[in-house]
Amino acid sequence: MVHVRTDRTPLLILVAALFLAACVPEPAARATPSPTFARATPTPVPTPAGPTPTPTFVRPTPTPQPTFFVHTVVAGDSLGKIAKRYRTTARSIAYWNRVTYATLDPDSEGYDPDYLVVGWTLRLIPGAVVDPENLPPGRPTPEPLHSAEPSAEPGG
Repeated sequence: MVHVRTDRTPLLILVAALFLAACVPEPAARATPSPTFARATPTPVPTPAGPTPTPTFVRPTPTPQPTFFVHTVVAGDSLGKIAKRYRTTARSIAYWNRVTYATLDPDSEGYDPDYLVVGWTLRLIPGAVVDPENLPPGRPTPEPLHSAEPSAEPGG
């Protein structure tokens, strides 16, 4: 019996190459040329000139305060009538005007809501009411008290 020795190396290389080729995936977006259309050339995308801008912080716009309406007092007006006309309260009108007219300061001893003078201009916000927990700023500065007694200073 004749024993023929065959070299199996080429056969093993061929099997290994086929196995490796089967494991390699196909390219994802392979373009197939169209026989009837010409291939389009890619359009360049313009880039901004200069450096890339850095985002900046923009402060929010504050909420505007309500706009006051001005009512000029005429004969026969009272805080109650004016308040009813503008859908607010007499006390709110008094608080809004307490700096200008000291007799309208509800927190003072001289508060007199019935004392109005023809020609006074009262600021008010139609349809709004003052919140007693959040009063408008500004209290009138108290006037110095004047004594009816003569001073004890010499020559006075």
